[in-house]
Amino acid sequence: MENFLGLLRIRIKRGINLAVRDAISSDPYVVVQMGKQKLKTSVISNSINPEWNEDLTLTVADPTVPITLRVYDKDTFTLDDKMGDAQFDIKALLEAVKMRLESLPNGTIITKVKPSRENCLAEESNITWEDGKVIQNMIFRLRNVEQGELELQLQWIDIPGSKGL
Repeated sequence: MENFLGLLRIRIKRGINLAVRDAISSDPYVVVQMGKQKLKTSVISNSINPEWNEDLTLTVADPTVPITLRVYDKDTFTLDDKMGDAQFDIKALLEAVKMRLESLPNGTIITKVKPSRENCLAEESNITWEDGKVIQNMIFRLRNVEQGELELQLQWIDIPGSKGL
């Protein structure tokens, strides 16, 4: 426990206009990986615009390790088809958390992360103060695929007794 800085809750909200990998649709799921940790969402059948709204939680020991998202199409008799990937880091989120801005009004934008060649953001990402928490909403343009975006939300959770930030 003492080696961890905290937890990162990733809410996989939805996929937008994902690639078709079966006859007319896809059966997508998302794999989130940070270092050796690997988590996955449930499979949404027959949808290129799936709504997951699932929370996956990673333990963070090294905040410089990038997080990789991979979207797959679930197949029954063959290997699952790749439907794109994205990668991001949590540096901006952690900088906002370190500010300890407990007295901000709800909905205050702390900082913004602009899309660049170094990230997969489809649009500007706001880091906001919501209900006593630092939240980052993100929409990623998937790489290595003809189309598709993934919307998610990040939230940092301090662990009592951990090294902390």
